[in-house]
Formats: sequence, C-alpha cells, structure tokens
Amino acid sequence: MKVLSKNSVMEFVKKTAILWVMIILILILSVISPSFFRGQNLLNIIKQASITGVIGVGMTFVLITGGIDLSVGSVMALSGTMAASVAVAEKNMPIALVILVGVGLGALCGLINGIGVSYIGFPPFIMTLGMMTIARGIPLVFTNGTPIFGLSEEFNMIANSRVLGVPSLVIFLVITVLAGHIILSKTVLGRRIYAVGGNEDAARLSGVSTAKVKLFVYVFCGILSGIAGILICSRITSGNGTVAEGYEMNAISAAVIGGVSMTGGSGNVLGMVVGAMILTIIQNSFDIMGVNSFYQNIIKGIIILLAVFLDLRGKKKKN
Repeated sequence: MKVLSKNSVMEFVKKTAILWVMIILILILSVISPSFFRGQNLLNIIKQASITGVIGVGMTFVLITGGIDLSVGSVMALSGTMAASVAVAEKNMPIALVILVGVGLGALCGLINGIGVSYIGFPPFIMTLGMMTIARGIPLVFTNGTPIFGLSEEFNMIANSRVLGVPSLVIFLVITVLAGHIILSKTVLGRRIYAVGGNEDAARLSGVSTAKVKLFVYVFCGILSGIAGILICSRITSGNGTVAEGYEMNAISAAVIGGVSMTGGSGNVLGMVVGAMILTIIQNSFDIMGVNSFYQNIIKGIIILLAVFLDLRGKKKKN
C-alpha cells in the first residue's frame, strides 16, 4: 500500500507540475513587480492568452498526429483582414455572415494544408511554410498594406464585449477548449488522432484512415485560426495584413510548455491552456520590466528546444 500511495503521489505531482509552475511564476512576479498583480493587468493577460489558446487547441491536434502547422499566424491575418474588409464594404451584411467569411477562409487554408500533407505527401513543415507565405501575402496585396478602419460596432464587440461579466474572449477560449478536450478524450476520432501520432503505420494496419485523420486536424486547425483572426482584428478594431506575426510560435510554445509532444502521440488541450498562460505571463512581465521584445523570441526558441529534448529523452527512457 505504501508503494501504491507513493506512486499515486508521484503521478499527481507529474500531472499538476505545469500548474504549480504557473502559480510559482505568478507569485515571484508579484513580488518583483507589484503592478503585475493588478486586476487590469491580470485581465489583459487572460485576454491575450485566450487568442493564443484558441489557435493552440488546433496546433495541439496537429502536433499530436506528428505534424506541425506554421501557417496559423498568417491564416489569422488572412481571415481577420478579409472579414474586416467585407464588414466595411458590406455595411448591411449580418455579422454572422462576416464571421463565416473569416472562418471559411481559415477552413479552406486548412483543407489545402491537409490535402497537401495527407494525400499529396508534402512534409508538414514544407506544406505549411508555403501556406504561411501565401496567406500572409494575400491580405497585404488586397489592402496594399494599409490597415482597414471604420469597422462596425458589431464587429468590434465580438472580442470586446462581456457576457454576464465574463469577457467574450474567455468565452471563446472555454468553448474551444471544451470542444477540443471532448474530441480528444471522449470520441473514437480522438483515439485515432493519438494512434496516428503514436505509430502511423500501426494505426493504418489496424484499419484507421490515417489520411482522413490528418486531413481533419489541419482543417480543424484552419477553422480555429480563422476564428482567432477575427478575434484579434476585432480586439484591435482594425484589419491588417501584418497582425498575428509570430503567433505560430506562440501556439507551438504554448503546446510544448503544456506537455504536448512535438514528435506526436501525446498531450492534451488542458495542458496547452496552462502553457498559453505561462507564455503570456512571461511576455507580460517582460513588457512591465521594459525588457526588449526580441528577448521573448529567444526564450520561445529555447523553450521549444528544451521541451523537445526532454520529450525525446523521456521516450528513450521508456523504450
């Protein structure tokens, strides 16, 4: 019984370690910078983490299958900017249709990525790198690099409103995370996603349509990128082809900090959310302390390399 109890405690510590890291980080930063723990600053952290969390759910799905999507930031810019353009050009168009334009573009980009990876055989890195460049270029060409202003109140309220006192960005995050968690943990599709990432050949031999599974995760990631693009343009009340630069790194960093394996087969969206919070807290603390933003990119890179190293080391020990 003692051994069982000890194992149970160790398992609990492992499962909650990332949460304790976040709590300790908050306490340390609260001591270093008293302004960090102010209500308005904490609210800004949650809002900023919400957008990263939405695309992080899609990235988590892709990473679990052993893939990667470098295009999410560019797809956000494409979807958000084009939706904003439609909202300005068609003042009488229902906001639901405007949102559908952005989400539809995100889904289309995800579909193209999925077909390229699953059926044509492009490596995920190359396929999504190409999409990243294309999706970033289209809105810049369409707008001549000029921001789009004059958005309707309805559009601006998508990310800047509250429901029963809860910021709409947080509501979008909660809905997205719940949907992602249910798919991964409660459905046959979720089991197949893990199977493809764990051993694609074995999954194929057991009857899983690996191509369809991979197609789904890229389309799903594209849809969430479209939603996130609308959210970020709504939050800043303008459309701009340069928005969301570097968000692909934010999504990847949030996922790997939260325990998602970049080699596939393991991870979950709940851990990713905590990872998104930790990443945003670090970025916010740097801003408060006046640290150059370029250092943030260095830290993200180190985090990803360290996470991959620990993941590979852990898998070697298991084997």
